[in-house]
Amino acid sequence: MATTTQPPTTPNDLASVTKTLDLLAPRWSVWVLMTLSSQPLRYAEIKPRLPWLADGQLHPRLRHLTGAGVVERTEYAPRHVTYGLTGRGAELLPVLAQIASWGDTHLEKQLVASKATGELEPERIAPAQNIDDALALIAPRHATPILVTLQARGRASAKTLAAEAMPGYGLTAVYKPLDRLVADGLVTAAGSGGFQLSASGQALGPVFQAITTWAARPPAETDPLRRRGSAPSQTRSGPWATTPARLPAPAVPAAPSAGPALATTPPADPAWKPGDLFSHQIPARPITPAGGPRR
Repeated sequence: MATTTQPPTTPNDLASVTKTLDLLAPRWSVWVLMTLSSQPLRYAEIKPRLPWLADGQLHPRLRHLTGAGVVERTEYAPRHVTYGLTGRGAELLPVLAQIASWGDTHLEKQLVASKATGELEPERIAPAQNIDDALALIAPRHATPILVTLQARGRASAKTLAAEAMPGYGLTAVYKPLDRLVADGLVTAAGSGGFQLSASGQALGPVFQAITTWAARPPAETDPLRRRGSAPSQTRSGPWATTPARLPAPAVPAAPSAGPALATTPPADPAWKPGDLFSHQIPARPITPAGGPRR
């Protein structure tokens, strides 16, 4: 499958992609962002939506995302604090949709029995889980530089990949990340010691391009939601992503339900529904023997 957009090709573009992946890669960060995508919430409203996270896991994620400028903490009173997406965080939602779409299309799924017909069909995976699983493949150190180099070259030897994707490292250092990408189904051996992207690896081009476009936006200090010295409003702290004022938190679903699939081309302003987030439990899934990138 050929890509329709070019991946980042400059050192600055590559640095912006890897920096954004570092922002998203810590586990559960994406789940927190998607939980806050509709409206700002208090901590006590976030916690029931992510019941598997202990306080020692949720607080660090909120601090991490707040420090990165994609979540804003607004204190109205000592015991009345809300968290919501900044304008920068809202602009990240289409990027998440692009990653989720890639994961839903290209990552392996188990076959499960349909409740309606009893026939085997691919497992339905929540968008947030697709994103986390995709990030687990492309966020490790050196993975993205190797993928981007192969996007630009089409085919390259290990020596070329070591020189261009991992400058300053010796030739032998490239084999471990390269072997991992081959095992994950994103890179294939091309013969005569060369390597090239698989169809799934080629399809990552729009993902990298979406991240590059987001990272090229003005720095955080120019975001009006993050200017220092502004006093918090008594009703809201800024123009939230999708909801102009606070609304009552939706009830936690009694049981997981399948959410709508994401389109290949993400909407300009996606609204994540509770079913998108909670449509899948979080068991460890074994790798299936079918082809395609592993989860």
